[in-house]
Amino acid sequence: MPKENGTKKAKSNKEAQLVIRLDKELRDQFVAACKDVDTSASREIRRFMKNYLLRYERGEID
Repeated sequence: MPKENGTKKAKSNKEAQLVIRLDKELRDQFVAACKDVDTSASREIRRFMKNYLLRYERGEID
């Protein structure tokens, strides 16, 4: 197991990244809107994904 250098958090085995490509203007607007309501883009994307999966599991999404 690699040693932690004290400057970065050790990643848990549960963490993963999802890389997406999107228009810079869309990204910038989304990040600005999130900041305006005191949240983060990552938090809101995770919330969207969780809600999407709930709807999917209930059969609301084809």
